[in-house]
Amino acid sequence: MAQVVIVGAGPAGASLAYLLARRGVGVTLLERQTDFAREFRGEGLMPSGVEALGAMGLGAALDALPQTRIETLDVFRGARRLLRIAPRDLGAPGPRIVSQPALLEMLVGEAGRFPGFRLERGVTVRELLRDGGRVAGVRVDAATGSQEVRGDLVIGADGRASVLRARAGLRAEQAEQAFDIVWCKVAQPAFLDRGTARVYLGHRHFALLFPSYDGRLQIGWVIDKGSFGDLRRLGIEGWVEEMAQHVSPDLAAHLRAERGAITHPFVLDVVCDRLARWTLPGLLLLGDAAHPMSPVGAQGINIALRDALVAANHLAPALAGGASPAEIDAAAERVVFERAPEVTEIQRLQQGPPRLLFGPAWWSDLVLGAFLPLLARTGIVARVAGPVFRRFANGVTTVRLAA
Repeated sequence: MAQVVIVGAGPAGASLAYLLARRGVGVTLLERQTDFAREFRGEGLMPSGVEALGAMGLGAALDALPQTRIETLDVFRGARRLLRIAPRDLGAPGPRIVSQPALLEMLVGEAGRFPGFRLERGVTVRELLRDGGRVAGVRVDAATGSQEVRGDLVIGADGRASVLRARAGLRAEQAEQAFDIVWCKVAQPAFLDRGTARVYLGHRHFALLFPSYDGRLQIGWVIDKGSFGDLRRLGIEGWVEEMAQHVSPDLAAHLRAERGAITHPFVLDVVCDRLARWTLPGLLLLGDAAHPMSPVGAQGINIALRDALVAANHLAPALAGGASPAEIDAAAERVVFERAPEVTEIQRLQQGPPRLLFGPAWWSDLVLGAFLPLLARTGIVARVAGPVFRRFANGVTTVRLAA
């Protein structure tokens, strides 16, 4: 039986482990954390991600997880609501907000039904093992001490701070980002329906809020990159007050009333890049390890799941069929060839909104203050936004799981 070592049990690693294990491939999945109750990194499943899980045969299991569905988006500029958008009117269902810990536990639980699957939690990868010029495994620190884990192929799915990317010396092409995001949760307000999200637009500030799967309200407050230190010096009360200055009165009052009960506050250092090469002999990187996505358009989980589908299509036949190392490497290269165009295009689309919000003040004020309200009243916004939303919602390439 061929053996694969997957580093990182996030969406890409856990779903690929499941897909390979059910094809009879031996899989060792290594996860640094002892559980999946990690800080918020993204819970939005777009239709493309839902479709990917359905193609894996996990649609019913997904439906059973804690989640909410976004049916309506209200767009504000300060206190004024500019427009209300129903995603279905733009041509695709709205996102589902799904518990990522529950999703990952479901994926590794499904993988565990197959005898060739093994999950090791609390394992830290230190080095790549090489046999000649080929990656042959990893050296890890575990509860029992340092050990080697070897395989016919090592797959790095260990996220945006990938150890495997660093140890392999792979070079990234980075798109400079102008913003970071402060995430936090507050109680769900009575004035906001559970199926409604809100966006607040302004020059150099932006807020996104949506009902989370746990009954609370998730808030993302977009700030100038590197400015969180200034906010932190203000304390929670200070930065909540700063946010309250730019939202509608109902939300401002709710934030002030709940500022003592804010939970899970942290800052996300926004990174968007992709490797020039995702592979070396014996090694393939996927998901955020290969291409950290901007949070614009809620793409991270969805792109990772689509990476896993394509990787399974190419790798499973080779690994299950006793392919040579050269044939396995060729299959890995085909994965990159198929996935790179969509990743490149989605990352290009993600750069558009920040250019408006963080561009010159006169341009931002003109578009948000004059053109956008006018275009909203005439219905042009929906016609222009529809094609972009559908690309974020459905992806820009066709991804199917091979039989």
